[in-house]
Amino acid sequence: MTNSADHSWTHAGHGLPDSEPSLNTTAIATGLQLPAGFAAIAGDPELGPAITNNLARVEKKLREAIANSDPLADATSRHLVEAGGKRIRPLLTLLCAHLGDASLPAVVQAAVVVELTHLATLYHDDVMDSAPFRRGAPTAHEVWGNSVAVLTGDLIFARASILVSELGGRALGIQARTFERLCLGQLHETVGPRPDEDPVEHYLSVIADKTGSLVAASGQFGAIFSGADEAYEDVLVEYGEKVGVAFQLADDVIDVTGVKVKSGKSPGTDLREGVPTLPVLLLRKAAADGDQSAVELLTLIDGDLSSDEALAAAVAGLREHAVTAESWVVARRWADEAIAALAPLPEGVVKDSLSNFAVAVVDRAS
Repeated sequence: MTNSADHSWTHAGHGLPDSEPSLNTTAIATGLQLPAGFAAIAGDPELGPAITNNLARVEKKLREAIANSDPLADATSRHLVEAGGKRIRPLLTLLCAHLGDASLPAVVQAAVVVELTHLATLYHDDVMDSAPFRRGAPTAHEVWGNSVAVLTGDLIFARASILVSELGGRALGIQARTFERLCLGQLHETVGPRPDEDPVEHYLSVIADKTGSLVAASGQFGAIFSGADEAYEDVLVEYGEKVGVAFQLADDVIDVTGVKVKSGKSPGTDLREGVPTLPVLLLRKAAADGDQSAVELLTLIDGDLSSDEALAAAVAGLREHAVTAESWVVARRWADEAIAALAPLPEGVVKDSLSNFAVAVVDRAS
């Protein structure tokens, strides 16, 4: 297989080449379902087909971008792409582009960049978390080992860098700063809070870097490459930061409480690996304040969770404790703030969809 990523994007920064082959968007988009909260898009006679067609183009270009002439690199790079995914970040890029001219070809390329970046982080995260599954499939490190998985993530980051460089200096700057925050977020999560730092505030800062930064860049790219009003950029960055935090808070609570959703990640993975999450941090605070039930539950959580029985008991105990309900309150507050940030946007399907998505993020399980 030829390395099509090196050739098919040659003109992407200036529009798609005239010779681009016709695209059977209906066929490519088959199986792509809009995530919860985006129903308004599907119901709009103009926006619906436009988003669907561009999602199909993203999917096609995504596969072209990770294709490699080296058989091993090709197989490892395709692993997560072919496992599926909600494509939330490129969807946000495409949606926000409808605040301007969403037909501009650079919009699709920007959407591919954010999804490639997200995919690369998943390879690294799964190694660091020792996660056995992702999107219902064995993780790359389970198939090829840690070194190959990490190098595959690096390779995909490189492909994202190639594509974003073709979009110009400003896009490259946004991508570089986002990449820096992704790395710092992972670093800070790994080393934990400083002695003088509040653990919950540290946790929220980690989430803002690891998740909020890329969600924010997704919306910002949509505005920039559609030529939307510059005033909308700050709005979308603030929204993206806040909805990204809300999304990750909800995801982490779901993980440690064992609520069954189609996340592709085994419930309790973070708990077993000792990854700090808001429910556990709040549980530690409750224990320090004298909550005896929290003290007893922490004894279980801080013990040996290697057996499925012990992990299930810890998950069940955390699910029933008051800190879980408190964690949902925090997540909803971030979602509410994300919605409030949208106030300056014009009324319409784009604004409604962004607002509905923020609600759906924290209503997945409650």
